[in-house]
Amino acid sequence: MSEVHEITPHPDEPHNNDLAQRLNWLRAGVLGANDGIVSVAAIVVGVAGVTTNTGPILTAGMAGLVGGAISMALGEYVSVSSQSDSQRAMIEKERRELEEQPDEELEELAALYRAKGLSFGTAQRVAAELTEHDALAAHLSIELNIDQEDVVSPWHAAVASGVSFTLGAILPMLAILLPPEAWRVPVTFGAVLIALALTGWLGAFIGGGSRVRAASRVVIGGALALAATYVIGHLLGASGIVG
Repeated sequence: MSEVHEITPHPDEPHNNDLAQRLNWLRAGVLGANDGIVSVAAIVVGVAGVTTNTGPILTAGMAGLVGGAISMALGEYVSVSSQSDSQRAMIEKERRELEEQPDEELEELAALYRAKGLSFGTAQRVAAELTEHDALAAHLSIELNIDQEDVVSPWHAAVASGVSFTLGAILPMLAILLPPEAWRVPVTFGAVLIALALTGWLGAFIGGGSRVRAASRVVIGGALALAATYVIGHLLGASGIVG
């Protein structure tokens, strides 16, 4: 008798059932932090290009922080709500079809496995065994590539996005307010670019992508945003339009 060995997943492959939730949190968190860092930094650096007074810089930065955090959270909630509503609708539709026409659904499942390359007999047996175990899960997996336990939560995404935006925005606020006036803009540039490199690296590390490429993208984008807003603010201040 052949010995049966338990098959365990590779540790570096995403076999866990909460993959969708994990990726959703990662996406919302990393994007929120990056947006918080870049957008608020661009605001305060732009204002610093016009004036060195702490009051206008603080006011503009706080407005960007609060407005941005609310906007990010609301945007994530609306976006993910639409996605989760669509997923739930598809799950309910599949559940009704299994209740109303189980034989047709069994044949459909077998046909899908035949289309993947299984022989007729093997496909029929696989479909029958999976249907006996969990018919709904079997159909959702092969037809829609979703898991009913992995429906994304809009509240989780909204909270993750809003909190991460706020945490990211705090860095440029501190960097522009704490140093002496002459060092405010250089310190903010340096702190922001380092922070963006770290968030880009972290996002790629968790997601399994190229860390150098990811970090480079966000650093270059952030540097361009800061440079553009500072130049615009400086030109506006020098022209006398604002000041």
